[in-house]
This record gives sequence, C-alpha cells and structure tokens, in this order.
Amino acid sequence: MTSSPTASSPASSPSPSSPAPRGIGLADVSVDRPVFALMMSLALVVVGLLSYQRLGVDLLPAVEQPQVTVFTALPGAGPEEIESAVTQPIEERLNTIAGIEEMRSVSREGFSFIILTFTLDRPIDQAVQDVRDKLASVVRALPEGTDPPVISTFDAESTPILSVAVAGPLSLRELTEYAETRVKDVLGTTPGVGAVTLEGGRRRAINVVVDAERLAALRLSVLDVRRALQQQNVEIPGGRVTRDAREDILRTMARAETVRDLEEIVITRPAGAGGAGAAVGAGGAPILLRDVARVEDGTVEERGTSRLNGAPAVTLNVQKLSGANIVATAAAVKQRVEALRATLPAGIELLVLRDSSVFVEESVAEARFHLVGGALLAALVVLLFMGSWRSTLIAAVAIPASIAATFAVMRAFGFTLNNITLLALTLSVGAVIDDAIVVVENIHRRLHADRLTPRDAAKLATREVALAVSATTLSLVVIFLPVAFMTGQVGRLFHSYGVTVAAAVMVSLFVAFTLTPMM
Repeated sequence: MTSSPTASSPASSPSPSSPAPRGIGLADVSVDRPVFALMMSLALVVVGLLSYQRLGVDLLPAVEQPQVTVFTALPGAGPEEIESAVTQPIEERLNTIAGIEEMRSVSREGFSFIILTFTLDRPIDQAVQDVRDKLASVVRALPEGTDPPVISTFDAESTPILSVAVAGPLSLRELTEYAETRVKDVLGTTPGVGAVTLEGGRRRAINVVVDAERLAALRLSVLDVRRALQQQNVEIPGGRVTRDAREDILRTMARAETVRDLEEIVITRPAGAGGAGAAVGAGGAPILLRDVARVEDGTVEERGTSRLNGAPAVTLNVQKLSGANIVATAAAVKQRVEALRATLPAGIELLVLRDSSVFVEESVAEARFHLVGGALLAALVVLLFMGSWRSTLIAAVAIPASIAATFAVMRAFGFTLNNITLLALTLSVGAVIDDAIVVVENIHRRLHADRLTPRDAAKLATREVALAVSATTLSLVVIFLPVAFMTGQVGRLFHSYGVTVAAAVMVSLFVAFTLTPMM
C-alpha cells in the first residue's frame, strides 16, 4: 500500500510591505493619536516656559555653609569683662548644640559677637531654633544691663545688588532724613527687594553731654543721670477707667517732647521731698538735668562715613529677596531711581554707584549664547550627515522641547538660572538630540528599504530601537545623577548640575518616543 506524499506549504513570512504588528507602546499611542502626543509635548513646553519666567538669576548656586551669629551688647563694659561675663557663658551653652563645625567669638568694648558655622546637612531654621533655645536659659545669668542677644543668619543673598548715593548741598543730617523718608521707602517697595540699608548717614539724636566736674562736685555719677532719664522720660500704661457703659484707657504722658523738657528732668531731690537723695542743690533745691549736663538736638555719633567725589553723601544698599531674579530686581530698582530723579530738589543728586547685576547679566547672557549656538550647530551637523531637511527638523525639535521642559524640573527643585545650570543645559544639547537621531534614522530605513507606510514604519522602527535608546539615555543618567549626591561644598555646587543633565536626557527620551515618531 503506497501512500502519496502530502504536500506541505512552506511557512509564510511577512512581506516587507505587510503592515507591522500592532503594539501598545508609547510610540504606537503617539502615532495613532497624534493630537494626544502633540498636546503632551506642548504641555511640557508650556509649563517649562512658565517656569523659566519665574526662575531666579544668579552667578552661581548658593554653596555657603549655614552660619548663625549671636550679638550681645553690654554698654560700658571693657573687652575683658565682656569676655568673662558675656562671651564665655554663652559659648558654654551653645557648645552643646549638635552639628556645629566651628565656633568663633569676638569680645570688644561694649559687645560680644559669636559666629557659629554648622555642617552643610544642618537645616538653618533648625539651627536657629536650637540657638534660641540655648540662649533662653543663659540670659538670666548675664550681668545686669545686658541687652537681649540678637540672633541673625548669614546669607550670601543678603549681599547688596545695588548701591545708590544721595548727595547734595544739604547738611549730612538733612541728607539722611531725605534719604530715609523720600528714597529708602520708595526703593524698599520695589518688587524683588528684600531690604534697603543706609550707610554714612547721621540720624537725628538728642545728646546729653555730661559735665563730669559738676557731677563730682554734687557727688553724683553718670548712672544717676541715666537712671533718671530711664525712669522719667517714659510712657507707661495708666490702667482703665470705667464710667457707666464706657471704658477709657489711660497712659502717662511723661515722655519729653522738647529739649527744654529734658533739661527739666530731676536727677535727685532733697531728703524728705519725695525721696532720699544723695545730693541736693544750693538751698536744698532739686538737681535738674540742666544743672549737670548740656542737652543738644544733634546727630548720632559718627561711626562710618560715605563720600561721593570727596563730598559727604548717604549710601543706600539694596538687597534682593531670597530666590528673586537679580537682573529683573536691579532693573526695577533703576527704574525707580530714574523716576525719583524727576522729583529731586535742586542740587540733590541720586547716583547708582555699584550694580552687581551687570556682571551676572553678562555672564548669563554669554552662557545663553553658547547654549543657542550649540543647538544650531548640532542641527547643522545632523543636516550634514542625514542630508534631509525634514529629518533634520524632526530630530532638531527635540532640543527646544527637552530644554524647555527641563526648566520646569529646575523650578521644582528650586534651582536658579546660573552658570552651573546653564553649563548643564549646554552639555545636554548634544545628548538630547541623540535619541531623536537614532529613532529618525531607523524610521527612514524602514520607510525606504522595507517600503512600509509612514505609520507602520514609525511604529516598527521605534519599537526596534526602544531598548537601545533607553539604555543609552539611562547610561547618561547613571553617569550624571550621582553628581547631585556628592557631599561638601563641591557637591552643593554641582547638585543642580547633575539633576539638570539627568532631567534633560530623560525628557529627551520621552520626546523621542512620542513627538519624534508622531512627526
């Protein structure tokens, strides 16, 4: 019995022109839903551009170590007394705070100044709170007459960005009053300005010039004069008076209004006349302030000076808010200065002496120029090797899309637009276009060699290189992201660098799988 051989047909293979198998990857969704892919990319770009407008501009990232200063004043005490009675007790309490890297102190006549430097990983707010808690327990042990300790923090952003001089033929006291009432208030309300400080001025002060010989003759001391001024030149609450359904709040009107009022303050009275005085005047009369001192309506003691072209002047130092755009803030302040010049009295000058935003603006502008130039050169190289304007445009779109979306990440992490972050973006220009080039080139090969439709070629080609493109991008992330976790001041400096590069290449991977095959 013979059997006839059964004819078998060879396994069929898909023809080059057959449709690619349908997938469920990101590229397939982007090709099948081009509007969805376009909206996702546009959303990233729009959010990035909005974040760019809100980014602060600075020269470098903030890398200074957290510092807390404690200023304590004890008027009239010498350096040795300040060291033993004020500085040492405070240092003993502060030395128990965790995270202190260095503690320095300066004891001078009348005040103590302690500088605490903490480790980089110590939050400055927590450090300030610890210092405040320790000082609360040592204040009672300080000598009588010691002013409460003043706690402040050192911030590199507190450095003035602008210095404005006020000069003219007026006296230094009049210039100071004009600068404080007419100029300082206007500049202080400028958007982005944190504080305006005054240097070189002479504020009004009522000076009491004591006659030492007269005091000695009356067996009085400067402390007696000081005590009388503190006790009699003061306004204190006087309680409440209730009448029917009405309640009035009382206060004593004991503060001197004129120089003559101060001169009438009683230093001491005769025994039996309301107090037991240590000394009395002629005939048992009370001793008044005018009997032992001269009261002058003058200015505070000169401790610093400011000059413009050799003439006395008043300098206003403008500080920006933390995180504010230094360039925009300086420009707004200079606009206010120009507006003030139109209202100045005759002879008064208002000049900008120092503008640190100029150097920052020029430095950042140079970095931006290299960023744009690098993007154009990258697109030109792609055109040179691919020889197609369409392919070059599709690949080059990844550069602005990725860079713009990276601004949103920078804003989320609190970075500023500085030389370090711009360096990271410039370096990323060549990396963000790599993924798009690989995808476009493979789509081009599938489209012409296998004669697939553009839709099928985009899907199949993107799936083929998805693993390779992802591996390339993730290798860059693995290289640059650890830079963000470095310790020390160098690590703090390059933290934004590592995060920015990693964010840019990850966004470029998303663009290569969505916008590139869709186009």
